[in-house]
Amino acid sequence: MVQQLETLVQELKSSATPSLRLWQELETIARAVMPKARQRRLTRLLHRNEDETILFPFAGGVGALRLFHHLLNEGLKVMAIERSLLADPVTLSKISRLELRARLVVEGVIAGMHKSPYHGFSVEFAQHREYTPGDEIRYIDWKVFGRSDRHYIKQFEEETNLKAYLLLDASSSMTYKSGALSKLEYGAVVGVALASLLIQQRDAVGLVTFDAAPRRFLPARAATSQLRQIVEELENVTVEKKTSVGAVLHDIAERVKRRSLMILISDLFESAEQVLLGLQHFRHKRHEVIVFHVLDRDEIAFPFRDLAMFRDLEGEVQLLADPPAIRRSYLRAFGDYVTALQRGCREMGIDYVQMPTDEPVDVALWNYLAMRMKR
Repeated sequence: MVQQLETLVQELKSSATPSLRLWQELETIARAVMPKARQRRLTRLLHRNEDETILFPFAGGVGALRLFHHLLNEGLKVMAIERSLLADPVTLSKISRLELRARLVVEGVIAGMHKSPYHGFSVEFAQHREYTPGDEIRYIDWKVFGRSDRHYIKQFEEETNLKAYLLLDASSSMTYKSGALSKLEYGAVVGVALASLLIQQRDAVGLVTFDAAPRRFLPARAATSQLRQIVEELENVTVEKKTSVGAVLHDIAERVKRRSLMILISDLFESAEQVLLGLQHFRHKRHEVIVFHVLDRDEIAFPFRDLAMFRDLEGEVQLLADPPAIRRSYLRAFGDYVTALQRGCREMGIDYVQMPTDEPVDVALWNYLAMRMKR
């Protein structure tokens, strides 16, 4: 029976979406062969949902099964999740509290940070110095070595009072979803996770929610209470019909006087020209800018096959169309739009990051931070 148990554990670890049958078998065998666990130190392993469901970050092995068995004996409702899937949109959709969603994402990002050097958002390259024995090889600037045939170390310095603003689009187009999370829900998780990371490194964070105009404006603060306020704002955000990204960016650029890090989280439902003009205003004011372009997979791939009525979420326009007949034209127009945004951002020194809502949030953020650290 123990061998059968280990076989089921391996099946669990290799399954992206463990079946109910698998969990039932695990429970039956665990009850048969495992003594009642006496381990009570579960707080670091478990995350409670509002309905008292416990998300169990399952890593496999007898110890994890004992914990799982103990929870069942305690009469608790348990949902076991492979640890690598904790920040997957499907998992996050099962958690109603935004703060818990963001916590799972932050833990995934931090786990990735432990695998390589991390300097956060608020660190700038300072200077080179010649390599001496004992220095960490990972900080060698290999581009300089290629030019000079000598080893130099990159040194960094931290800006002491970075201010960052999260700019979250709360227009009705952001409510679209074909999967587990809407663009707005995904963007809110990204925003709170970033706020948590920034506050952990003692940087000040503010929040602007907007549609056709800025609606809520929280000045940047570095206090830990600021995270709770940001969470409350995003949990209670009001969705309005239309957006005007370019005009909003101009407005915010005039409001924020001090040089800051501007983090735009939006589906950019406007012409590329207007969006880029607003971003250019930020750069004119010497702000650093990151654009997280949140998109549903439907918008990227246009997978529709049957005759359908397409409705503009920010207007009154409806269009009856045969998707296979327009798919090529749509994808070409969409590709041209994204290319224009990417080119414009690149020319202005702005980071552009596309974020499909079916990708794990921690993976998306870590990929961006890893790219940022290489510069």
